[in-house]
Amino acid sequence: MDSSTAKKRIVILGGGFAGVEAARYLDRTAAKRNDIEVTLVSRENFTVFTPMLHEVAAGDLEPTHICNPLRKLLRRVIILTGNVESIDLSQRRVTISYTTSLIRRELPFDYLVFSLGSDTNYAGVPGMAEHAFGIKTLGDAIILRAAVIALLEAASIEPDPEQRKKMLTFVVAGGGFAGVETTGAINDLARESLPHYGQIDPGEVRVVLIHGGPFILPELGEKLGRYAQKKLGERRVEIKLNSKVTAYENGAIQCNDGERIPADTLIWAAGVSPSPLLKTTSFELQKGRVLVDSTMEVPGHPGIWAAGDCAAITDPITKLPYPPTAQHALREGRLIGKNIRSRLEGRQTKAFVYKAPGQLAAIGRRTGVAHLFGFNVAGLIGWVLWRTIYLMKLPRLEKRLRVGIEWLLNIVFERDLGQYVTLRDVQSLNRLIDSSTKTRSAGA
Repeated sequence: MDSSTAKKRIVILGGGFAGVEAARYLDRTAAKRNDIEVTLVSRENFTVFTPMLHEVAAGDLEPTHICNPLRKLLRRVIILTGNVESIDLSQRRVTISYTTSLIRRELPFDYLVFSLGSDTNYAGVPGMAEHAFGIKTLGDAIILRAAVIALLEAASIEPDPEQRKKMLTFVVAGGGFAGVETTGAINDLARESLPHYGQIDPGEVRVVLIHGGPFILPELGEKLGRYAQKKLGERRVEIKLNSKVTAYENGAIQCNDGERIPADTLIWAAGVSPSPLLKTTSFELQKGRVLVDSTMEVPGHPGIWAAGDCAAITDPITKLPYPPTAQHALREGRLIGKNIRSRLEGRQTKAFVYKAPGQLAAIGRRTGVAHLFGFNVAGLIGWVLWRTIYLMKLPRLEKRLRVGIEWLLNIVFERDLGQYVTLRDVQSLNRLIDSSTKTRSAGA
């Protein structure tokens, strides 16, 4: 093909906030051109609104209500569901493998966007990767909710009081947004379900939050962190401050202060790390994230960009890296889309500058905390603000209506206690994947 008529190929790696936002912008603009091809590579064929994951874990929202199929968000962008295997920067090619198979495909690119997100970082704590629950993906939230209900079912018929107490102890490691919101959600789910499990003494349920700092929610400041601690304490949540989990072995959590907590459930929300694929590149990294310039382009690699959890971009005012939050990732992704379009049209690219208006957290039933425009808000007003702001940010009117209606129904009706995902379901899925992989391997 004549190079003058060859398509310009834009490949976006990652279906999180930054990648999808970049794809959505290009879908509305550059992808309309016949000489432009935009491809999005994602592990799933949907994107998850992760700030609402804890509501799925609590049973307050249906899983599908916080998900948007990529093929409904993107009309012109090519969507490939698979994993990124390797990146050849010199040849400008990405190799991907499709889920549940051994098929591999090479994608040539002229412009590349790294928005691969992050993976759970277990910090080398023994037993954590094997036994702890996460709260990072939709599957994590679904399985966690099912596990809590399964333990309530089992505890209701368990004759041994020590074993029953272990079943009814739920521990969360990490006092940031994910950990605190998950703690509130699990506490609500377990305690508000007890009227249907008459054999369980409410005093046997124990919810523990372990945090390494002097107060929880350090992102919101000490005052709101202390308020959140007080409210969680009123709801019988135990909070261990200045503490860390050092091991999870033989069904018990070991803390650095010597305390041993027997528990069947440990939820790890104590940290993430950027995609390990970044370490295979020649990029300069800062704490595992790609160091980019003010336009989010990788220095020395024209046409290659990074955003979200993958990018280390300096705030020109504070001189510190922008935090890897959803609200930053959305705007970074959108600006990358605009800068790629500008580059295609021979215009000047723009620098990323953003000052977040604040942050919010929900800490359980009808209680929230927020720091917005320099003001602290807490209690019912904070909770209403959290729901209102995130409802407006949820993509697509259909999903906003579904979530809003479900929230209204929750005022009148109790949460659903059906355990719709069981260990048998997980095992069956694993067998299906193994069988598909073996069949494909044999065919090769």
